[in-house]
Amino acid sequence: WETCWFKVELSIPPAWAGQEVHFVWESDGEGMVWRDAQPVQGLTKEGEKTSYILTSSLKETEPHSLTLYVELACNGLFGAGKGSMIAPPDPDRMFTLSKAELVIFNRDVYELLVDLEILLDMAQQLGEENQRSFQALYTANQMVNVCDVADPSTFPAARQLAAAIFSQRNGESQHTIHAMGHCHIDSAWLWPYEETIRKCARSWVTVVRLMECNPELTFACSQLRLISVLFQAQQFEWVQSWYPGLYTQIQDFVAKGQFIPVGGTWVEMDGNLPSGESMVRQFLQGQRFFQEQFGRICSEFWLPDTFGYSAQLPQLMRGCGIRRFLTQKLSWNLVNTFPHHTFFWEGIDGSRVLTHFPPGDSYGMHGRVEEMLKTVKNNKDKGRVNHSALLFGFGDGGGGPTQKMLDRMKRMRDTDGLPRVQISTPDQLFSVLEKESSQLCTWVGELFLELHNGTYTTQAQIKKGNRECERILHDVEVLSTLAVARGGTFQYPASQLQRLWRLLLLNQFHDVLPGSCIQLVVEDALQYYTEIRRAGARLQEEAVQSLCGELLQPKAGSAESTLVLNTLPWERTEVISRTGPDGTETLALVTVPSMGYAIVREPLLSPQPVAVRKQEDGSIAMENGVIAVCLDMMGHLTSLQLVDSERESVPDGCYANQFALFDDVPLYWDAWDVMDYHLETRKPVTTLLKPLEITLAGGLRGSASFSLQIGESSTLTQEIILDATCPYLRFLTQVEWKEAHKFLKVEFPVQARSTNATYEIQFGHLQRPTHWNTSWDWARFEVWAHKWLDLSEHGFGVALLNDCKYGASAHRNVLSLSL
Repeated sequence: WETCWFKVELSIPPAWAGQEVHFVWESDGEGMVWRDAQPVQGLTKEGEKTSYILTSSLKETEPHSLTLYVELACNGLFGAGKGSMIAPPDPDRMFTLSKAELVIFNRDVYELLVDLEILLDMAQQLGEENQRSFQALYTANQMVNVCDVADPSTFPAARQLAAAIFSQRNGESQHTIHAMGHCHIDSAWLWPYEETIRKCARSWVTVVRLMECNPELTFACSQLRLISVLFQAQQFEWVQSWYPGLYTQIQDFVAKGQFIPVGGTWVEMDGNLPSGESMVRQFLQGQRFFQEQFGRICSEFWLPDTFGYSAQLPQLMRGCGIRRFLTQKLSWNLVNTFPHHTFFWEGIDGSRVLTHFPPGDSYGMHGRVEEMLKTVKNNKDKGRVNHSALLFGFGDGGGGPTQKMLDRMKRMRDTDGLPRVQISTPDQLFSVLEKESSQLCTWVGELFLELHNGTYTTQAQIKKGNRECERILHDVEVLSTLAVARGGTFQYPASQLQRLWRLLLLNQFHDVLPGSCIQLVVEDALQYYTEIRRAGARLQEEAVQSLCGELLQPKAGSAESTLVLNTLPWERTEVISRTGPDGTETLALVTVPSMGYAIVREPLLSPQPVAVRKQEDGSIAMENGVIAVCLDMMGHLTSLQLVDSERESVPDGCYANQFALFDDVPLYWDAWDVMDYHLETRKPVTTLLKPLEITLAGGLRGSASFSLQIGESSTLTQEIILDATCPYLRFLTQVEWKEAHKFLKVEFPVQARSTNATYEIQFGHLQRPTHWNTSWDWARFEVWAHKWLDLSEHGFGVALLNDCKYGASAHRNVLSLSL
């Protein structure tokens, strides 16, 4: 990630008058040309950007001597790994500057070559049964015969032959492709956040140069991973801060309608794991930024590269002023081919959004004939609609469109035998799709990606940080709002909260929260979580002092008291632990009203204390009047009963709280994937390090703990807790994880039968099958959930809750949580 600066002094020979002059730079590190203290051109060999145009026709009045600076980074388009695209950064990798030249660019030869490329592609791709392929082939042959490479005067005649083919028009029924420049830039992935700032500048300054020469070019700017032409609010803010001159130019092209902000969210977030409130804040912060900076909100949600899409998203989109959605990621499905490219997507409340998947199944096209034909042939909604999108430009690591891509598509604008190609905008595309939408199909529920199921679990500390910080920000906002409503001098900490929310939203980017990023990014993300925890605790303390300050003042002669706050919207009765003046912890049973507080002075006793008994066989039984449980020496839950009904939850001969270890060797995407065949490698964890022992003997709380060895060198310690009046059993689990290519889960077989299990999602829940009848069913062998999953039959059920996990499954009667 180091940077080298090169000072380049140029002197253009006077004999080059009237010529097009380029500064050519080839290196395997990404670069940026600076001129007069401003960035003017991105340089990325992998993105086919290796030159800076000094002049299109050298005039005597133009400067012939000038000084440029080249900023060269020690990383390529896809980071600094070696041997594989997703290899971790190699500190020993060397980067080479292979060419730095001043050259004359022969525009006539370039145009001839593009003509020939298109004709040869038509000849190859249209097929022998199509007469246009032969017309293209014979025209190319004639051009070769006419053209004398040593005599430029023959070039116009050769080009006229090509123009005659390109000018033959289509019929009225031909499919129309809406081409949009795109430059998908991951906010962090194989490079850290800080490098993304430079990637944005390299890519966007190149787009600005292209727009100056091609006023028809449109660029949709978002942020993702392969190739994109959309804006993402966080990336805009970075460029605004670091490259104000470039940002001003971008604003000018936004005003002209060429540089088009799309996306609607703060970052291109993961589509599954953020909470409902987090998703609302993604839209709120994104739309607010676009409104403030560009005078408009986004009407399209642009999320081409995340790993699945929650069934709650349509409702959230509609609530944020968005009725249109574009992605292409479901083309990555490993098992089932998604049946549509243009359709209505319906969420859990019935909200619908018009959805389009570019039929070329990519957001990084290059404007080739083959891609145009695939866009038409692959379209699964032919007959229903006659328009589709094509996103062109290098992406993931940035880069964006090139002049050659534009020149290819200019020749295919309306050429018989090929679909019509027009440079377009997201609004133009969706407007025409809306007019053609009367026969479109509707897809109800989640858009589940049948790949990358491991991202629900990878990097456990990131998952835990996300959940904890979502809770912290919720509590701070509740308490601060109550403090403001109470009156007085308390000032709502709006700016501090916005800063913390934006840190959290940044970490929800679709390669950070899923854990599919390099270690450097993980370290940054964990540091941001630490900052949110620290600042959040301070803001929470300030709100509590304002809200309940007088209650916190010790009064002479009064017993020691504890203030207990409930930030949830229902009354809660729970056992709490409080620290006394001497440092000892005592328990108390507390009832606190919804969004309210209670003062605890004396430790209340439960009318039904927890009873804990050790049996002769070493097992331990606990009961609190609501539920009764039995645990064996290995920590297995052998019985879980509702006391009133005596209904047993654990099937005979089965163990719940059973840890199991699986091999985790995916086909390619190591941090992303867990394949279905991992289920064939299940090994129950059976090595006991410390047998189950009672740690709290009852009263307000009973508990027992044990330790296991996991795999070769990992350990697990768990405390199982039952509180007075509590209708659930708690498991405090700590794992020292030192395994590689292994997957740890905990399983709970339950005595309930249903063909569907229920999973919490954002602001709601979703049902998924517990059987594998079809390929659509078994492709969901590993799914995501938020705080709970539930298996219920009529009148009875069991739920599995968690405070920091997302990967889960329910097959037949076994609930499983991925750890």
